[in-house]
Amino acid sequence: MKLVCAQSDFSAKLSLLSRVVPANPAHPVLANVLLTAEESRLGLTVFDLSLGIQVWIPAQVEAKGAITLPARFLNDIVSRLPNTAIEINAHELAVTLACASGHYQMQGITAEEFPGLPEIQDALPLVLPAATLLDGLQGSLFAASTDETKQVLTGLHLSSQLDSLEFAATDGHRLAVTTSAHGAELPDTSVTIPAKALRELERMMGRTSNDLEKPLSLRFDVSQISFEFVKPDGSDRLSCRLLEGQYPNYHQLIPQQFSWQVTVERSLLVASLERIAVLAAQKNNVVKLTIDNNSQQLALSAEAPAFGSGEESLPAQISHHSSQSQGEAPSSLEIAFNVKYMVDGLKAMSGAQVQLQCNSETTPAVLSPLGGRKMTYLIMPIQIRA
Repeated sequence: MKLVCAQSDFSAKLSLLSRVVPANPAHPVLANVLLTAEESRLGLTVFDLSLGIQVWIPAQVEAKGAITLPARFLNDIVSRLPNTAIEINAHELAVTLACASGHYQMQGITAEEFPGLPEIQDALPLVLPAATLLDGLQGSLFAASTDETKQVLTGLHLSSQLDSLEFAATDGHRLAVTTSAHGAELPDTSVTIPAKALRELERMMGRTSNDLEKPLSLRFDVSQISFEFVKPDGSDRLSCRLLEGQYPNYHQLIPQQFSWQVTVERSLLVASLERIAVLAAQKNNVVKLTIDNNSQQLALSAEAPAFGSGEESLPAQISHHSSQSQGEAPSSLEIAFNVKYMVDGLKAMSGAQVQLQCNSETTPAVLSPLGGRKMTYLIMPIQIRA
């Protein structure tokens, strides 16, 4: 195998792939990246037997071939090479990397020992713009659990409903649901995808308008899912094993009626919460919200006995519909939340204004943007002890 490629292309892809390589693989070859030289391109593949990624970069290929090299070691070297052309020359298991400033040699493992990525042949692909998928991920993925003992909650639940995709993630304390139209009619179906894999997919998608307008092909069967980006120099692909188990029926958790409704400027609320969070972080991350119907103000406060306290007030449009059959309707409500959960959800929204809806200090509240992506963010309150 002999080829020349750009250091910038090679380094960018190695940086992405080295994140997936397991620290303590079951087999030594799984710590390696598979290099495959074909025609005018170089393929790079990593696979931990659950999550696999294959990407391609342009190359001037003099001799085709394939070999595997230690992924993180290779990334550490290539990332430090000057931004010039790199020549890769493999003779049996010895590989030389040469550039304008010098050369490096390393030992590889044969490509035959590297397991192939799973193929999903029979499933019909769902083709949609990358921007559609990215929008859904940005509005939900942050709420997935990191607790491996609740494995199904460490994934994102993706369901297809006629001409839209619904993305849902929850850790048991909060729930984010985002709906994105994809324009194709599909039968109702659903899968739960590991959040780790989807975070790598986000990195693969890029952020430029050119990247996000490109089509993305999605296929899945009962145990695997794959995402494929078609490019001029080859198709980049991520495949992973689906999570097993029944995902919670999250729709029944979302209240259908609310007695309190608060509309506020999203940017002002985020800025205030981030300031209050400095104090809240000193004691349990709790922020108290006081909704005052008379003054049309939303007050935020936090206390940390060893440090002090803080309070901010924001103008808001507040309405209250009392369900009480007797007595005077309350003019205010105090309700507390984890400040980090609130900021996470608000930052995932894109509208200029947001609406907070709730019923009491002990029942779930819902945040949703007025404009922007279609998103519902349910957050459980924290009980305030007197």
